[in-house]
Amino acid sequence: MYIGRFLVVGPDVGAYRVSSRSFPNRTISRRDDDTLTVGPTADAPETDNPYVAYNCVRVTDAGAVLGNGSHVDPVAEKLAMGYPARDALATALLSLDYEKDDYDTPRIAGVIGDENAFVGIVRRDALLVRAVDEPTLVATYEMDTPEAYTLDATDAEAAAREVLDAEFEHAVCAAGLVRDGDGFALASLDA
Repeated sequence: MYIGRFLVVGPDVGAYRVSSRSFPNRTISRRDDDTLTVGPTADAPETDNPYVAYNCVRVTDAGAVLGNGSHVDPVAEKLAMGYPARDALATALLSLDYEKDDYDTPRIAGVIGDENAFVGIVRRDALLVRAVDEPTLVATYEMDTPEAYTLDATDAEAAAREVLDAEFEHAVCAAGLVRDGDGFALASLDA
């Protein structure tokens, strides 16, 4: 089954996977200690598609944000400004709306905060933001309503590996993060 890009968020662990039929030549790189970025590989064909490159993980003093597009930055900025995680997600998702591409691709995001975790999605027909107390998956296609998902990883690389190896089609790359003391450990892997 092809579910597109997806993320899994729990109270202390998160993972994000790029799955793509159209732009498989992508990788996730570490921009700095607090940011993971999706971008084209060196051999990728040139494209002017604005949805191919974006920050997929950002860590702030108030928690970690993960998602499938440019909305990750405003969620992280609002979280850092003191917005509650639910409001940071809802505000950014509502403002940017679903992607205006050929598929009306939903935007998905999650926040792992100090005291709570949330997942969110904005689709053509809905905006959903839910508190989670167990690993929860939301995807751009087919599984576009948050649902419980088994994620057993206890470190960032294992979280990335679990979603990269999940039985969904067209895996490209993945990111993982886990709470590590007062911060988060980050990792990324390519298929």
